[in-house]
Amino acid sequence: MTTITHPFVTPGTLDSRAYQLAIAMKALEGHTMVVLPTGLGKTAIALLVAASRLYNNGGKVLMMAPTKPLVEQHLRFFRQFLLIPGQNEETRVMFTGETPAAERAAAWKSARAVFATPQVIKNDILSGSYDLADVTLMIFDECHRGVGNYAYVFLAQRYLASAGSPLILGMTASPGGHVEKVEEVCANLGIEKVESRTDQDRDVAPYIHEREIEVIEVELPPGLKQAVADLTTLIDSRLTYLRKLGFSVPTRQQLSMKALQAINAQVQERIQGRDTTGFSAASIYAELMKLRHALSLAESQGSRVFSAYINRLFAEGTGGSGPKATARLSRDPVFIRLLERCISWKEELHPKIAILSRVVGEQLESSPESRIIVFATYRDMVQQIVDHLNGEGIACQRFVGQATKDSEKGLSQKRQIEALQKFREGAFRVLVATSVGEEGLDIPSTDLVVFYEAVPSEIRSIQRKGRTGRSGKGKIVVLVTKGTSDEVFRYVSQNRERSMLSGIRSISQSSGISAASRSHSATQSSIEQFSEKGPAIRVDDRETSSRVVEILSNSGAALQLGRLPSGDYAIGDRIIIERKTARDFVDTLVERDLLGQLRMLAGSAPRPVLIIEGGDLYTMRDIHPNAIRGTLAAIAVDLGISILFTKDEEDTAQMILVLTRREEGGDRERSLPAKRLGHSPREQQELVIASFPDIGLKNARFLLDHFGSIRAVVNASNEELLEVKGIGGQRSKTIHELSNRQYR
Repeated sequence: MTTITHPFVTPGTLDSRAYQLAIAMKALEGHTMVVLPTGLGKTAIALLVAASRLYNNGGKVLMMAPTKPLVEQHLRFFRQFLLIPGQNEETRVMFTGETPAAERAAAWKSARAVFATPQVIKNDILSGSYDLADVTLMIFDECHRGVGNYAYVFLAQRYLASAGSPLILGMTASPGGHVEKVEEVCANLGIEKVESRTDQDRDVAPYIHEREIEVIEVELPPGLKQAVADLTTLIDSRLTYLRKLGFSVPTRQQLSMKALQAINAQVQERIQGRDTTGFSAASIYAELMKLRHALSLAESQGSRVFSAYINRLFAEGTGGSGPKATARLSRDPVFIRLLERCISWKEELHPKIAILSRVVGEQLESSPESRIIVFATYRDMVQQIVDHLNGEGIACQRFVGQATKDSEKGLSQKRQIEALQKFREGAFRVLVATSVGEEGLDIPSTDLVVFYEAVPSEIRSIQRKGRTGRSGKGKIVVLVTKGTSDEVFRYVSQNRERSMLSGIRSISQSSGISAASRSHSATQSSIEQFSEKGPAIRVDDRETSSRVVEILSNSGAALQLGRLPSGDYAIGDRIIIERKTARDFVDTLVERDLLGQLRMLAGSAPRPVLIIEGGDLYTMRDIHPNAIRGTLAAIAVDLGISILFTKDEEDTAQMILVLTRREEGGDRERSLPAKRLGHSPREQQELVIASFPDIGLKNARFLLDHFGSIRAVVNASNEELLEVKGIGGQRSKTIHELSNRQYR
């Protein structure tokens, strides 16, 4: 096979494929989305385009991907194949959140190819660490994510508005099943045309490896059938109640997520109309969401995961501080019967786990060098599979996201990369992954992929299948519980995949051009309204996912990102701003310690400000209007916090800019700063205990009243903690484990 010859491609290393060259040449003509089946070398196309742009236009290439393991994979590929004259380690760099911002800013200056997750780049652009002026190619891997407020959208618009010679390349195997979704991505990322290939295209066919798909149908065991019957009784009773209130609801068999969303829309309409039935219906809707999730677990996951969820619901409902929906559900006689069933099960009832073990064992017996990936939706199931396979002598490891949820500890990005490297090297043969393993991971010798359950998303289904058959024959096994949502999801994803393939062909280039031009000009005009050095605003780094920060940046504000001890935005030495949506305001009032949080805000600066954004406070939850009025009065009068109401994120950003200009323009009162509020010894004790996760001031006071001191609280056993009002199993476990955990 011939190889690519190019001054910026390492000689004799990159195979020459006609379709890759053809797509790369088209991509050099304008902003392009490349849609190509997984395993056919989208990264190679990106490298060809990058080599050409660096050779002909100079500047630097910025390639982004959603996860650090995927970014690291791209860096390894480019290190192997991209040849830049005079290159060294500083020429090609990877940016992560672990690298200090100052080091990233210094590395940017000398880099020719930068590989990063989008949020890191977005944060650096927002804080002014560097700009995108000399980027001659911006690559968005898994570009189907470019919707809503994902960082890709902001970066594409900023790039088109500020770069001297911009070119955008988006890459995906699965842009979505609806033409409208693809057009939205094109508009958001400034893409003008789509280049696609399918398995049937003549120039691609020689490189397609056979992938066998086997669907194994599984019977739901009697014990879980009884549990499902209890759940259907609970669901039917809630639907009947909503019908009596005059809501239009489907039958239980038709209770899809779309149908639930339609119910919620009716509920919100009544709440907005001040109809009191809307509030009770909202709680019933919350119960239906929990019951539907439980039903899915029983049908597709198994008795162990299902039992754990039912027990969590019961603990939450009887803990004294859970939502009304869970409390009412936990008192239902049918739910109590269901809980008793779960307690009586001593072993896993669902046959899927045994079938999975057999499938994996047979593959390793026939081909001991195989690599196998098992996909499961829920972390609890991932851990159960890992425990089961390891118990049978099959070496495996879990692959999950970073966040720690309940008792399931996440994997840091460093540990994710280490796990993938060991998997490639054969240290273990089976990787058990959640959705974090679906996108883009290149493990060429993966021979078998197992779906523990079907998924309704065509994007996720395509991504999962794409992990095998990349360099040779592959096999896909899908486990489906007969007569359940498993079957429904399987057919839904199949139909959406077919729709996606036909829809992507029908997209006209002109629709992307017009939308992209509007987006480009809007951002450009916004940036040009302001001088190069705009007002300075300190922003808490947890706010960067908000459109408020993007609007502030596009308006020319000089932003300083960091962790604020209190509030979301700080202006000068006087103003500290806490931003809450109307829903968040009432949720915090009911479920957490709103006044305690705002008391800390009031003590942080002379002029504290609370911005309440969007919606009607009085219709968000079933709360008496006087309770909300009393809270607002206490915030304004007792705490001395100014309350401002805004319509949406745009309005909030403009309000912050007005406050900033008043401070910087000298249009401010000349008075002594307000005295910083202190805390009494009692309040200090309360704040220490309240800082434990999910405790808050109310529960802190219960704990201190019961035990008498901080020392007594942290030394208490789980059993002693459970005696305190409002402290359920999860909270007691959190206090006990955090107090006794070794610091590392």
